Amino acid sequence: MRLSCKLKLTSCQVLFSPFMKNAIQPTSNDWILIGEFVKRSGVAASALRFYEDQGLLGSQRNTSGRRQFARSDLRRVAFIRAAQTVGLSLDQIRSALSSLPEARTPNHKDWVRLSSAWRPMINQRIVELTRLRDQLESCIGCGCLSLTKCALYNPGDLAARKGTGARYLLGDQPAGG
Repeated sequence: MRLSCKLKLTSCQVLFSPFMKNAIQPTSNDWILIGEFVKRSGVAASALRFYEDQGLLGSQRNTSGRRQFARSDLRRVAFIRAAQTVGLSLDQIRSALSSLPEARTPNHKDWVRLSSAWRPMINQRIVELTRLRDQLESCIGCGCLSLTKCALYNPGDLAARKGTGARYLLGDQPAGG
């Protein structure tokens, strides 16, 4: 049985691949039409098609030609959205999903393993956002020298010697600070 999924191996194929020893035979309950999938997942149809184009998700067409998704892909989409929320790129999400055995939808054990690897990145982002919040009303070392406080924190644009960009937001300290 060949499915029209765009991924090399999708959750559709994992459930129903004839190459697997214990392939599960499809039933009408295993598939959700795109309209219902949109309602259940909270993700727009255009986003689902984008995820397909990016190799994150697969679908197939039913006999009427309507796009449908495996029920387990609801969890896959939730995983993608959670990963995006914590700041992972689509390449990082694709890599995480491809690390799963037989490209299956992540289960709880997979989620714990994958999400724990994201902790350092999330912690770094928290540090950066805290620094941004704490410096919103002061000179950020960008070189504009347009704020009164810049004369105190970045006289003569000394921050430029430390590199490009908003140096104080990037973690550098003002001279004497």
